[in-house]
Amino acid sequence: MRYSTDHKEQTRQRLVQSSGALAKQGGFSSTGVAGLMKAIGLTGGAFYNHFPSKDDLFSEIVREELSHSFINLQTQAGELNRDKLQRCLDQYLSLAHLHNPENGCAIPALGAEIARADIKVREEAEHWLKTLHQAWAVTLKDEALAWVLLSQCVGALLVARMLAGEDTREAVLAASRGFARKALEQVP
Repeated sequence: MRYSTDHKEQTRQRLVQSSGALAKQGGFSSTGVAGLMKAIGLTGGAFYNHFPSKDDLFSEIVREELSHSFINLQTQAGELNRDKLQRCLDQYLSLAHLHNPENGCAIPALGAEIARADIKVREEAEHWLKTLHQAWAVTLKDEALAWVLLSQCVGALLVARMLAGEDTREAVLAASRGFARKALEQVP
């Protein structure tokens, strides 16, 4: 039985979304093609109807996840100003975000795998990080500060996820929220 083009595209999109959530929760390289396909109710053999390789799926996940991070920031914030950026950073540096990696930012969850991926994946990540950086730099009126805050937020979330104690995790996130708040207060 042949499926319509729409059905194939819908299945492809489900695969990308499901694989993105699985990757952010448990790592991309640790999940095989059969496991990725099983998550959407299909067999491993059907994978190659949608992607030529697992690396191509990873590139699409990175594009999808990072573009959505930027779009979500723009949607939540409207025209980004200092107060809206602070609210976004407070949400980012929260225990809710820490405990739900599958629904959160892909950078702290997949950053190490992106760094080891082929150039196509790293270029995709760079494009979206530079797009996000530019939006922050305009708001902050400082390109260097935008990189520092972006790196601080990702690093703080990553470090907090590494820790066992909930109090210590919250201390890391609270310190980073305080740092971001002080930095934003300095913006004219």
